[in-house]
Amino acid sequence: MNKLIFTEEFCQPENLHPFTLTRQIQDIRIGILTIREKWEMMLGLPSFDKKEDDYKDLQRSVHIDEAVEDGVCYMIHGNVLPTPKLVKAIHRLQHGDFIATSSGTGIAYCFTKNEIVDRHKIKVGKAVIIKEEIKTIQYAWDIFQLNDWAIRQDFALLTKKRQSQPISTTNKVTKASQVFIAKGAKMEHCIVNASAGPVYIGKDAEVMEGCIIRGPFAMGEGACLKMGAKVYGATTLGPRCVVGGEIKNSVLFGYSNKAHDGYLGDSVVGEWCNMGAGTTNSNIKNNASDVKIWTPKGEMNAGSKCGVMMGDYSRTAVNTAINTGTVIGVSCNVLGQGLTPKYIPDFSWGSEGVKRYEFEKALLDIAAWKKLKGQK
Repeated sequence: MNKLIFTEEFCQPENLHPFTLTRQIQDIRIGILTIREKWEMMLGLPSFDKKEDDYKDLQRSVHIDEAVEDGVCYMIHGNVLPTPKLVKAIHRLQHGDFIATSSGTGIAYCFTKNEIVDRHKIKVGKAVIIKEEIKTIQYAWDIFQLNDWAIRQDFALLTKKRQSQPISTTNKVTKASQVFIAKGAKMEHCIVNASAGPVYIGKDAEVMEGCIIRGPFAMGEGACLKMGAKVYGATTLGPRCVVGGEIKNSVLFGYSNKAHDGYLGDSVVGEWCNMGAGTTNSNIKNNASDVKIWTPKGEMNAGSKCGVMMGDYSRTAVNTAINTGTVIGVSCNVLGQGLTPKYIPDFSWGSEGVKRYEFEKALLDIAAWKKLKGQK
């Protein structure tokens, strides 16, 4: 059986903090789908992860010498976003060939058991240079900065040879040909403008009355946009997310809530997060200078606009004011007066991070939040 194997080995996953603390890079959502889902659909192959012998190794993690017992393996860097041209180039690879960027960096490899040297090494031969620009996510803010492009790519992939549900006449729609409503989705009495980019409403999602949407925009399966929400492109709501208020150029991975009024802009929110009513982030500095953001390697420039990077299982209290370019770690309970600090470490209780979230209590609270959405 032919297989697709993802590797983080040369992708510096630490630069995508805090999202790679709890997932492989290839399971990051950008556009409508995760990177893994994009590759699986475009290559038509089941995917696995190269075993790194760390805590993120799951049931689908494999050593390459075991995975390649039969058939052909394609090993791809987890931070590379697929395009039709790149996929065609991969299909044309011969055993031992690899695809490299114009700078000579290898990003995709084709091999069989004959190319295996040992558990962690394959023998490579011919390099196939790709002239097309390769889209990769290197840092957390790349996720929202590339989301416009990614939504358009995924929209074309997901709607090919599929028929949208009819758009109810109660809605006011501009460029209806760029609006796709999947089976079971509901949308009534809304304003949708797809002239600037496509709008994708996933299976069983609901857009409540009074919502105003400007594409590119995507909702995953079972997501909900609450009454009167205002959404600017390029925004993605992952599966089972519940969102209200005002949101712009942001990605919510899945199962997270921003259910009430407040602004979220130029931001990335992980899974199982909850933003209390009135939570608002700043996405631009008062002097309009570039935003510096915390990374494990020190502060880096994230461009002129950057909101919040919020790790999985974190929550904010009512009326939390999030500073420009803030990083919130995994499983934080953010509360306190005034603007948040620019960096809130994992398992912080309170925005100053002085008190730790007790681990057993964190697990109990995560279980309670998951129960609300029928998960465990």
